[in-house]
Amino acid sequence: MKYMLIMRADEKAMASMADADFNQMLETVGRFNEELIRAGVLLAAEGLGDAAEGVVVDFSTEPPLVTDGPYGEAKELFGGFYILNVASKEEAVEWAKRLPIQGPGFKTEIRRVASVDEFPQDNEWIQKERAWREATGQL
Repeated sequence: MKYMLIMRADEKAMASMADADFNQMLETVGRFNEELIRAGVLLAAEGLGDAAEGVVVDFSTEPPLVTDGPYGEAKELFGGFYILNVASKEEAVEWAKRLPIQGPGFKTEIRRVASVDEFPQDNEWIQKERAWREATGQL
């Protein structure tokens, strides 16, 4: 099963990362990533750019309203994510508990990623997606 570990931090925690030694952070995260790779569970891992450089598309109006970041009322920002292929939610939790970036204001949300196999296979759009995934080596 695939699980996404969504790394979140409040503004204070994000600010504390600005003071961190960048090379040390890369080494610490790199060592953790290497463990995931050796265990054969890492599918993807990415950090996200500064929220101030992002935009929000709000669909509560017509046409949708696009506003620049940071995101108004957000108390926590997503900083990055991992996608793991593990046997269970419990295994995903165990990996999340070992994430190297921890402390006050940091959280990790764990969500299962649905597989194309879970949708009606006789649906035209699911068949097209399955064909695309097979053609791109994702199945």
